[in-house]
Amino acid sequence: MLKFLFKRLFYGILVLFGVILIVFFSFHVLPGDPAMMIAGKHTDERTMNAIRKDLGLDLPVHQQLGYYLNDLSPLSVHKNTPENQEKYEYSQLFSIGTTAFVIKKPYLRRSFQTRKRVDETILDKLEGTFWLSITAITFATIFGIIFGMIAALNYNKFWDHALITTSILGISAPSFVSAILISMIFGFYLSEYTGLNMTGYMWEPDVYNGGRRLDLKNLILPAFTLGMRPLAIITQLTRSSMVEVMKQDYIRTGRAKGLGNMKLVLKHALKNALNPVVTAVSGWLASLMAGAFFVEYIFSWQGLGTRTIKAVEHLDLPVIMGVTLVVAMAFIVINIFVDLLYAVLDPRVRLE
Repeated sequence: MLKFLFKRLFYGILVLFGVILIVFFSFHVLPGDPAMMIAGKHTDERTMNAIRKDLGLDLPVHQQLGYYLNDLSPLSVHKNTPENQEKYEYSQLFSIGTTAFVIKKPYLRRSFQTRKRVDETILDKLEGTFWLSITAITFATIFGIIFGMIAALNYNKFWDHALITTSILGISAPSFVSAILISMIFGFYLSEYTGLNMTGYMWEPDVYNGGRRLDLKNLILPAFTLGMRPLAIITQLTRSSMVEVMKQDYIRTGRAKGLGNMKLVLKHALKNALNPVVTAVSGWLASLMAGAFFVEYIFSWQGLGTRTIKAVEHLDLPVIMGVTLVVAMAFIVINIFVDLLYAVLDPRVRLE
């Protein structure tokens, strides 16, 4: 078990390093100047150069990358000054002259635009994306398994063909197209009947008592939109897996012994049919955190997606890097968890 965890964590670190390299160098080949975004087009060159120097954008790209990796690493080297102590909040291991070898939490720097710490920005926006993704995958999992079972138990009949055709349409429609259509139809044209809004967040200002109040109805349309594609995938996977399982000898034996159809399906067939579904659910949960970006933007949902799109518009590298690393870490952690869950569901699976 420990050997497996260490090996997967090592591979995860390599993945994170690759993500950093790709995003960092991609940012530097994009057109545009972050300093101009901050100062405006009509700012004089001296001010622009001062901003570039303050942000470290005047250095060669490889040197900028080296400094970023040093800031990100828990074990790093810094000049031992009061300013760095306050900035990095480190614990010094030992020092050589004015250079300190320290241990600290990863420093994601500050936003170019707001000058707010990136880790604080991510924590502030993570709640919205987390609950949106969890609600979407829960909806997709519950109804996907139910629809898949209905299709499998009515194999080659009307409900089977109807559900599979509908699921293909769900897979085919891009999330941003679905978001626009669903927002307009149910949040605007039919809002009098649905009571739903085109845009909104789960926390709304409380005009009577001050502060904010929970408004879960604003979660319905974005969660439904985001969950459509995984719902379609889970429906098809459950259906295919159930059809295979229902052909197995132990199912026929159970029927011969007089077991009821529902008991046979729920207690024996479904459990053995869920392995591919577990993989799909776990993969989609991490994917939804990334795929939520355009859905959040269209529904004005205050999450990581909306903040990241604004960061891309303003070439705000620290925010882009921070959010990308969070999503990549979510993929890694969830994949490790799924491998462990496989071993629990199927004792034949060995962790190596």
